[in-house]
Amino acid sequence: MVVAEPPRIVNDAGWQLIHSEDSDLFRQWLMKDSEGLPTLEGEASSLGSHVLIELFGCDRESLEIERTVGSAMRQAAVDSNATIVAESFHEFKPWGVSGAVIIQESHYTIHTWPEHGYAAVDLFYCGGTVHVDRALDALRERFKPTRLKFLVVRRGIQSEVEG
Repeated sequence: MVVAEPPRIVNDAGWQLIHSEDSDLFRQWLMKDSEGLPTLEGEASSLGSHVLIELFGCDRESLEIERTVGSAMRQAAVDSNATIVAESFHEFKPWGVSGAVIIQESHYTIHTWPEHGYAAVDLFYCGGTVHVDRALDALRERFKPTRLKFLVVRRGIQSEVEG
């Protein structure tokens, strides 16, 4: 039996990374902080968080069409309480969609590989009003992945920005 590990911090060449392969534990961690920027013991404070999400085993049809993918990303932004300022999506032939929702708090991006049932999503945000756990819920509901993997990169580590 594999025991799920909570998110863990890795400091590598000045980058602070937080890894998790358990979506439920990751979501619990995200929800610990009402400001949406939870920290782990020993973690430095930062200006923002860049959440990289890999969605495996997705409903392939939900990843094929620009309108569907764009709608999911807009919904993720709305549900997370982000303020949308612009968006752009492009559907590739024969497969795949790339796009971005620019939010006042930064940006949400996606690229899909429907032929593999896979999507790569980046949720980059700062400030205390974004609830990224709600964005994650919206994406899970729309794309129905069977497995997720997460990496959080802290951007703008305070000691480096102020130093």
